[in-house]
Amino acid sequence: MITSLPVSRVPDPSLAPPLRWGVLGPGGIARAFARSVLKHSRQQLIAVGSRTAQRAETFAAEFGSPRVHSSYESLVTDPDVDVVYVATPHSHHHAQALLAIAAGKHVLVEKAFTRNAAEARGVAEAARAAGVVALEAMWTRFLPGADVLRQLLAAGELGEIVTVAADFGLPIGPEDAARLHDPALAGGALLDLGIYPVSFASFVLGPPDEITATGRLTEAGVDEQVRAVLRTGAAEAVLTTTLTERTHTTAEIVGTRARVDLPADFYTPVPFTVSDGHATFTADPGPILGHEGLVYQAAHLAQLVADGTTDSPTLPLEETIGILTTTDEIRRQVGVRYPGE
Repeated sequence: MITSLPVSRVPDPSLAPPLRWGVLGPGGIARAFARSVLKHSRQQLIAVGSRTAQRAETFAAEFGSPRVHSSYESLVTDPDVDVVYVATPHSHHHAQALLAIAAGKHVLVEKAFTRNAAEARGVAEAARAAGVVALEAMWTRFLPGADVLRQLLAAGELGEIVTVAADFGLPIGPEDAARLHDPALAGGALLDLGIYPVSFASFVLGPPDEITATGRLTEAGVDEQVRAVLRTGAAEAVLTTTLTERTHTTAEIVGTRARVDLPADFYTPVPFTVSDGHATFTADPGPILGHEGLVYQAAHLAQLVADGTTDSPTLPLEETIGILTTTDEIRRQVGVRYPGE
């Protein structure tokens, strides 16, 4: 019987030692990241790089970044930059992460980390050889609530896991986000939205033993909708993602002793519930809400650097590679192949 929930061990991000960040790709997610780190941490956004000078200048003016680079090569070789945040489309992550690593920089790479597992392994090997941190920006993993779940799972408080379910769907047409409908940019629901349910299943169950996936493709050849069932031992994870409709965007874990229900926007800081048939407890999502929670991943990376640790125990590179191994198989079954693969 559960008598209380564990307390999150995630430290206040303002306590993390400051690093000097360069932002590679000043798009929407980079703006959300910048707002969060400037508000809740001591991290310094000292540089921004874009192949479009106006975009870089606009970003720099908005967030007070003193250095503007008109090429990615110039950004990563800036001697005052400690770490590069790669926030471009998935198709570019591999080459740009390698570029930064070759320049001796740590990298925080937006999810999906790369297009496929082979590219992810290449980045991981390069980072290990260079002695720098490479971290997937799956920000959900670094939230205080995720640590509460991590402790519950490690202590066996939920019993044997029976089922996991998660969904993420939004109506996003080509007019809303053209990149998500472009195979050359590794578009589709799976790597942009569906990566959250897949990562959640990996967090709870580990790598799957068996994968069964179905889906529907657009005329351009990217996945418009995907449903996947992942079996790990006796447990199953049922995951769905779509670009056509807004889904509940919830998640659940059902065990033989207790269950966890994460409400809408499960991948953000949310007050999820834990029920064991006798009592229901609600987890505190922490003081930082919404996309301001992006700061936790930056603070985590900064602490890794300060500690001299090059691979995160919270989200190891081998797990990132494993997650992309799963999405590779889902794409194979659904029939999605990106140019150059």
